[in-house]
This record gives sequence, C-alpha cells and structure tokens, in this order.
Amino acid sequence: MIDPLTLDRGVYRLIYVAAAVAIVFVQILPLETRADILPGPEWMLCLTFAWLQRRPDYLPPWLIALVFLMLDMLLMRPPGLMTALALMGAEFLRARQQVSVETPFGPEWLLTGGTIGGIFLGYWAMLALFGVPEVRFGLLAVQAVLTVLAYPLVALASRYLFGVRRVTPGELDPRGLAR
Repeated sequence: MIDPLTLDRGVYRLIYVAAAVAIVFVQILPLETRADILPGPEWMLCLTFAWLQRRPDYLPPWLIALVFLMLDMLLMRPPGLMTALALMGAEFLRARQQVSVETPFGPEWLLTGGTIGGIFLGYWAMLALFGVPEVRFGLLAVQAVLTVLAYPLVALASRYLFGVRRVTPGELDPRGLAR
C-alpha cells in the first residue's frame, strides 16, 4: 500500500508537469505572427513560485530543473540559462519561506516580485555579456513586470483550481516538510 502523502506528492508533481506541458503548448502555437507585440508573463515561473511558497515538498529541485530545461529547449531560449536562474530563485525562496497559514500575501508578493526581477535582470545581463543580438532590456523589463502582476492570479488559481494550500504548522515534521 502506498503512503497517502507520497501519493499526494506524486499526483501534484504530475499536475505540475501537465501544467508545464499545457503552458508550453499554448506558447508555441502560432496565434500571433507580428513581431511588434509585447511579451507575455512567464507563467511557469509564477506557477513554480506560487506552489513553492505554499507546498515546497511538491517541487523538488530536480523537477524544477527538468521542467525549465524542457521549456528552454521548446521555447528556443539559451539552454540552461533560465533553468539555472529559475532554480536559484526557487531555492532562494525555499530558504526564506515561512511555512505558516498566517503569512500575509503582501510580503510574499514583494519577495517573489523581487526574485522575479532579479531573475530577469540576471537573464538580461548574461545575454548582454555574451553579445546575444536579440536581447532588448525594455522587452525583458516589460515581461518581468507582467510576470510580477500575473503572480496573484496564479496564486489564486493554485489555491482554488489546483487545491495547493499552505500547510499548517502541525502538519510539519522537524525538517519543515509536510508529514
């Protein structure tokens, strides 16, 4: 018989991967062919951070790395750059998260927004450092702002659509993981 917690983690990991597949499928559809449109938010970054703030045991680092590497390959970004930055941002948030039901959303949003801004700034700096001609700071800044603004929507969807809620302090073992 499988442990209910292990089954729960496995199911939510599959949901996370399915959400990543659905998001990348929509992103690679040729819905708009003009080159002068604004970039949309980085939905997987929002989803990853929203789930990580609520249930860090659902998203181990290896799963985040695999999903973002898949996104790098399918979206034709430099392989591993956004993966490394997203993983560093996720581990930064994991180390600073307060596992509590009473944590207000405002400080969480500010911390996550700062992390997203740092990720996009690092992404721009690395692309500029290596002379990638397609890098435009303005477009990356707009995408970072849109990602920060989309975070509350993704957090709401995570809570009410996927059922990812914060754990209560009684549900944690001494290592900070859900029992």
